[in-house]
Amino acid sequence: MVNLKDIDKSWALFLDRDGVINDEKHLDYINSWEEFKIYDGVLEAIRIFSEKFGRIFIVTNQKGVAKGITKKEDLELIHNNLLQLIIKAKGHIDKIYYCPDMESNRRKPNPGMGLDAKRDFPDISFSKSIMIGNTLSDMQFGRNIGVASNIFLPTTRPEVDLKDPLIDGVYSDLISFAKDL
Repeated sequence: MVNLKDIDKSWALFLDRDGVINDEKHLDYINSWEEFKIYDGVLEAIRIFSEKFGRIFIVTNQKGVAKGITKKEDLELIHNNLLQLIIKAKGHIDKIYYCPDMESNRRKPNPGMGLDAKRDFPDISFSKSIMIGNTLSDMQFGRNIGVASNIFLPTTRPEVDLKDPLIDGVYSDLISFAKDL
């Protein structure tokens, strides 16, 4: 794992959403703002990240849209409300990338959303980036774009082998990782 004390404003952070920022509904989707429950410590963690990292992105698969279960307008409301809470907590997110498709190059673990971020923010360097997620698919995404470290949060996947070679570090939640910076 990268030395966390080396992180400065030249670094970027990629965050998964469900199971990292908010409660994940097992085998279901978050379809409305009322169902979106932010984990304790997340807003403080993002404030800390905002002081340390130059760029912060959320990258999230949202196939409930393609399935017709989640309305695109509701997903956008969730994201807009989340961004407002983060701003109120003195944090920032540069952009939320989501993939509504069932299959595409943008769907994690494929690199598409990372490549979108690089296109939109050419100053980012994947080799000076960290990915935080709660699935091995998130970890594979990090490898596919070439991040320096993959951080795994076992919030919703207790069955995952924490010694998996895709995982560079393990933290119980976002605030635990933020406090180590």
